[in-house]
Amino acid sequence: MTRKRAPRIVASIAVLGLVAAACGGNDDDAEPADEPAAEPAAEPADEPAEEPTDEGDHAGHDLSGVCPSPLVIQTDWFPESEHGTLYEMVGDDYVVDVEGRRVEGSLVVAGGTVDTGIDIQVRAGGPAIGFSAPRVQMYADDSIHIGYSSNDGAILATEDAPTIAVMAPLEKNPQIVMWDPETYPDVETIADLKPLGVTVNVFAGGTFPDVFVAQGILDAEQIDPSYDGSPSRFIAEAGAIAQQGFASAEPYNYENVFEEWGKPVKFQLIHDAGFQIYSQPLAVKTGDVETLRPCLEKFIPIAQQATIDFANSPDRAIGVIIDTVAQFDDFWVYDEGVANFSVQTMKDLGLKGNGPDSTVGNFDLDRVQAAIDAMASAGMDVPEGLTAEQLVTNEFIDESIGF
Repeated sequence: MTRKRAPRIVASIAVLGLVAAACGGNDDDAEPADEPAAEPAAEPADEPAEEPTDEGDHAGHDLSGVCPSPLVIQTDWFPESEHGTLYEMVGDDYVVDVEGRRVEGSLVVAGGTVDTGIDIQVRAGGPAIGFSAPRVQMYADDSIHIGYSSNDGAILATEDAPTIAVMAPLEKNPQIVMWDPETYPDVETIADLKPLGVTVNVFAGGTFPDVFVAQGILDAEQIDPSYDGSPSRFIAEAGAIAQQGFASAEPYNYENVFEEWGKPVKFQLIHDAGFQIYSQPLAVKTGDVETLRPCLEKFIPIAQQATIDFANSPDRAIGVIIDTVAQFDDFWVYDEGVANFSVQTMKDLGLKGNGPDSTVGNFDLDRVQAAIDAMASAGMDVPEGLTAEQLVTNEFIDESIGF
């Protein structure tokens, strides 16, 4: 496979915003025969049937013959640190397909030092797929094996494009509502915007505004679904409005990148306001679970460990992300500043981390059911009797892997 070119650092962030993604060891160790040595003088032959490797805890991660190669994963946006779990598994021999908006390389573990025997291909989403949801793309293109499928979208797509999530790289949804603390010094939470009648600019088609209106956190008259990802309106109105964003991106961009603003913003996570979906979990088409089961049993623990490895030592994967974005040479650009801010923020806010137990990547079924019930109560098109077990599963999770 052709070697990558050296990473290229890009100096600015896009004005278009984010849209709102342990393998068992070998079992064939040779065992000694049950026959005693008849002649003491005869030394047994040195038979290192399976010599130990130097790979430590990562030994045995051979996915060849078990998983498809390349293992194709569809994301919901351009490469970014929120997708760090995936890029942590992309080897240094990666090749960027600019036209296809994808990157492919050896699927690796242990910081890129151990090859699993197959390739991984990570595909960009958002504009790269006409803003189609990854789950929709999965049904349109059978070459995709795994895709992001956030709980709220999966709930609404249960009948037309059903998916089941098999791991959650993000413990908390990075989505926020943000506001100017100078304009609204007494606002501490999203609910505090309601009595002030502050306009909340959001992407059209999102679920959390309807849930918050149904729960009385916001008024319907406050919701303006015209947000396009640009900072232009927030800046032009001098922070008179509130706006949707990502905790791991917008606060950095508004203070450090968007010079017309150049100061901090304040925010609350959608999660902390009470709507606790799993954002960007890895999912497969419901009908593909059995076919992919042998692969998922070995791959998902690798992805769990990659989540930890990226959080603890992100530099190599960030280099892959930045170089891939640079080679795409699109409106979306990404630099080390926002990449590292994102990693630190995900740690600080618990966006990446263990669940209520000591395991990373697993699902709290009560939390998923609460999201289903909240959306149904908001009058959304939720199938009657839908349960969390139809949307997520922990069967491929290795409970021993955690931060």
